[in-house]
Amino acid sequence: MPNEMKKINFAKAIQESLDYNLGSDPSVYVMGLGVPDPKGVFGTTTNLQEKYGSNRVMDMPTSENGMTGIAVGSAILGMKPIMTHQRVDFALLSLDQIVNSAAKWHYMFDGLMQVPMVIRLIVGMGWGQGPQHSQNLHSMFAHFPGLKVVMPTTAYDAKGLLNASILDPNPVMFIEHRWLYNIIDEVPEGNYIEPLGKAKVLEKGDDVTIVSSSYMTVEALKAAKALKSEGIGVELIDLRSIKPLDTETILKSVRKTGRLVVADMSWKTLGIASEIITLVVEQAFSDLKNPPIRVTLPDCYAPTSWALTNHYYPNHNDVVYAVKKLLGKKVDLKQMILDRQKNHLDVPDKSFTGPF
Repeated sequence: MPNEMKKINFAKAIQESLDYNLGSDPSVYVMGLGVPDPKGVFGTTTNLQEKYGSNRVMDMPTSENGMTGIAVGSAILGMKPIMTHQRVDFALLSLDQIVNSAAKWHYMFDGLMQVPMVIRLIVGMGWGQGPQHSQNLHSMFAHFPGLKVVMPTTAYDAKGLLNASILDPNPVMFIEHRWLYNIIDEVPEGNYIEPLGKAKVLEKGDDVTIVSSSYMTVEALKAAKALKSEGIGVELIDLRSIKPLDTETILKSVRKTGRLVVADMSWKTLGIASEIITLVVEQAFSDLKNPPIRVTLPDCYAPTSWALTNHYYPNHNDVVYAVKKLLGKKVDLKQMILDRQKNHLDVPDKSFTGPF
């Protein structure tokens, strides 16, 4: 790995990965609604069309299913498309191409043919986007054999994991949360790879394991800091890849702590949190001291109302409450509700100014 480090934000890390791969591999091309726009998909594709031309970095019509079919076909013929959807919801229009073609091609041809493509899906909440523009669908994509699902939290991981996804011979769903784009991190100069399917232990502790991904890792870090001040040791695992799932790291931690909280920014029923808890119950049940707890969205769609979102999205207070419940510690529910109301959950904090 390169030794020189620099501080850049998550969006710039994505842009650097795209820039490097476009420059080093002529089979790579970038396509998506708004890719060449001045804002460049929240800053992730800025100046790429000017550098590589409209045949390598291109806008596309609002025909998601048709354009995804073109991307799949080009990947089968040896190209490496990187398709971008500014909302994960838009990708639902292309599920036939993703699930019935891209995901199955390698299997149907006995491993002799591949579909090396990356589909960038942007998730997140806020500004009254409501039910049709705020969904987190990673569990759904992870359900299909043949698809890999990646969800980085830091700028370092965003660049390294996107590089690995572009090199992967099969389709990768690369999911980015909008609230992460402005978070700054130390990132190596030049190119580097972070392996898919390998989680990262961000905090070490002996009392409870917290497993999270994407923006919920930011909230889990806040929770771990608050709990540490009360003498509670948290082992925090950032999944980074939803599929393949790093089962070894999860099980090793739970066998040490005996307690598990899974924080996931998706619905409770049949989500990734359920999958992780099932994994632990099947393979480490005797090590559990208490039943695991899920911290997730309720099983309903995102409200448009700003006031209602304050009661819809989980944050670090919910994670703290779950941990204390596992440890049998007294929790002041009234105070927890007051703490949640201090900050509008429509933005992560008062300093947040976008992207929208």
